[in-house]
Amino acid sequence: MVKAVVGANWGDEGKGKITDMMATEADMVIRFQGGANAGHTIVNDYGKFALHTLPSGVFNQDVVNIIGNGVALNIPIFIKELKSVVEQGVPAPTIYVSDRAQMVMSYHIAFDAYEEERLAGKSFGSTKSGIAPFYSDKYAKIGIQVGELFSDEARLRERVENILVRKNVVLEHLYHKPALTVDEVMKELREYRDMIAPYVKDTAVLIGDALKEDKVILLEGQLGTLKDPDHGIYPMVTSSHTLAAFGAIGAGIPPYEIKEIVTVCKAYSSAVGAGAFVSEIFGEEADELRRRGGDGGEYGATTGRPRRMGWFDCVASKYGCKMQGATDVAFTVLDVLGYLDEIPVCVGYDVDGEVTTDFPMTSTLEKAKPVLQTLPGWKCDIRGIKNYEDLPENCRKYIEFVEEQIGYPITMVSNGPGREDIIYRKSPLKK
Repeated sequence: MVKAVVGANWGDEGKGKITDMMATEADMVIRFQGGANAGHTIVNDYGKFALHTLPSGVFNQDVVNIIGNGVALNIPIFIKELKSVVEQGVPAPTIYVSDRAQMVMSYHIAFDAYEEERLAGKSFGSTKSGIAPFYSDKYAKIGIQVGELFSDEARLRERVENILVRKNVVLEHLYHKPALTVDEVMKELREYRDMIAPYVKDTAVLIGDALKEDKVILLEGQLGTLKDPDHGIYPMVTSSHTLAAFGAIGAGIPPYEIKEIVTVCKAYSSAVGAGAFVSEIFGEEADELRRRGGDGGEYGATTGRPRRMGWFDCVASKYGCKMQGATDVAFTVLDVLGYLDEIPVCVGYDVDGEVTTDFPMTSTLEKAKPVLQTLPGWKCDIRGIKNYEDLPENCRKYIEFVEEQIGYPITMVSNGPGREDIIYRKSPLKK
C-alpha cells in the first residue's frame, strides 16, 4: 500500500515529524522531489535533526529509504548528512539512490547565486542551492543522471562538452563570470562517482518488488501545494512539483497505487521566502508567534531565515488539500497557540470588495485582503494529552471549525515536537 505525506501550504508544515511517525509502520520511505533547499525538522529518541536530503525514514531500522528519480541530488550534502546522523547515534540506515536521479552540480549552485545577484531587488528569494538551474537543465535535457557516472567515460565527457558550450555563453555574456572547463567538471563527476557508488540502485526494481509484496510505502514530499510551479503562487514557487500526484512520477510507481494522501497543515501559517501570503501578520504579534512556534522558533531548517508568520488560512488550506487529493489531514503545532486569548482565522479573501473562498492565481491573490473570524483561545498547555476528548473545549472547537472550513478530515493532531506527541481523531468527514 502506498501512502503520501505532503504539505498543504508553503512548506514548513511539519511533514518530517509525520513521516518519521508513520515510518514506524512502513517498509519503505521514498523522497520523490525537491532537493536540499528545504528541510524537515525531526525530534525523536535519537535527538533533534534537520534533514535536507535524507528520507525521514532513516531513523527506523526496518525501513528501506530511497532517493527517487525526481529528486535534485546534491551528492556532497547527501553524504555529509548521512554521516552526521550516524555520528549522532543513529544506526546506519538502509538507503539507496535511484540511478535515474540527476545531480546538482557546483555550477548549478553558482548559476543560482549569479541569477539572484543579477536580479538584485527583484530576486525570487532563492536559497541558492542550485535547484532552479538544476531543474532547468533536467527539462532542457542537459542534466546528468547518477547512472551515467558508471557508464563509458568518453560518452560522459562528450555530454559535458556539449553542456558547457551552452553554459559558457551564459557565464561570459550574461553574468560576466569565468568559463567552465571540461576537465574541472569531469573531475567533479569522478569525485561524485566515488562518493555515491555504494548507494546506487535500479530503484524501480526495488519499488516494483515492494508493490508486488504489498509492502507499506511512504512517499515523502518537500514544501507544499502553494510552492508548486503550476498550482502555487507562481513565480514565487519551487522548481519541482510538490503534489502527491507527482509522487508516482518522482518515485516511479503507477499512480493508482497511491491509496492514502496525508496532507499536513499547521494550526497557524508560516512561510520562508517571497510571495503572496494573505493572512500574514507583522510586528510584535508576528515576533511572538515566531518565537513560540515550531520547535525552538520558526526559522528555516535549511537557511535559518526567520519565517514569515500568519494566522491559519482556510482558503489556502482548503485549496492545498484539494490539489493534493487529501484523504487525511494532519494538524500540527497546535500546542503553540495556547498563549492566545483569542485566535484569528482567515476564512475568506476580499478582492476588490468581493469576498471569495476560492484560491485565485497570483495576480489576483496579490490584491486580496484577509477576512478574519476570531475564535476563543484555550489558554493552557496541551502537550502530553493523548486523547482527543481530553483537549480543552475551545481547542476542540478550533480544530472542528477549521475542519468544517476546509472540508477535509483532520484525523491527526500534533501537540508537541516529539514522535509520540500525536492525537488520533475520528473525523465525521472521514469516509
